[in-house]
Amino acid sequence: MGEGYGPIVVAKRKSRVEDLTRYPVAVPGTLTTAFLALRLRLGLFPFKVMPFDQIMDAVINGEVPFGLLIHEGQLTYSDAKLVKVLDLGEWWLQETGLPLPLGVNVIRKDLPEEIKKLVAQHIRASITYALTHKDEALTYAIRFGRGLDPQRGAQFVGMYVNELTVDMGERGKEAITVLLERAALLGLVPHCEVEFVGA
Repeated sequence: MGEGYGPIVVAKRKSRVEDLTRYPVAVPGTLTTAFLALRLRLGLFPFKVMPFDQIMDAVINGEVPFGLLIHEGQLTYSDAKLVKVLDLGEWWLQETGLPLPLGVNVIRKDLPEEIKKLVAQHIRASITYALTHKDEALTYAIRFGRGLDPQRGAQFVGMYVNELTVDMGERGKEAITVLLERAALLGLVPHCEVEFVGA
């Protein structure tokens, strides 16, 4: 969950949010929370799907005027002389007062409750272990950081692997529910009853 930060839209030059509804935005897929949040913010907009790790270069090279960045691009875009047009986490916090849910673990509803709880316990234990062994976990994770130095790698991991990851609490549950309810009202996702599994 991003508490006041999240996926960002960048451009080569200063632009207005309204411009995003007129010119193509490179997006990392239409089944991502980043895309869903951008749809909630903008409504309909022209877009081009491409792999997330090619979006920043596509903006730099002028292939697209705007790019929706996830992952480490959120920290490195200014190094490439790109400018931020919109931070979806900032917008969502102002809009709802809640963190922006950017990924969750899901499990089949028809599994026995004890299995669901066991899986939740193992996931929580894994995250807790990583948080209590940060140096070891970061040494492993930085190998996948696509050019992040150790300091920025630690910053990025800390943005999205933290206490909210261990226990999202009532605000986190509300954030997920509100996101899906708003999306369903606009016909962007099917309506569903969200159930949370306690560890």
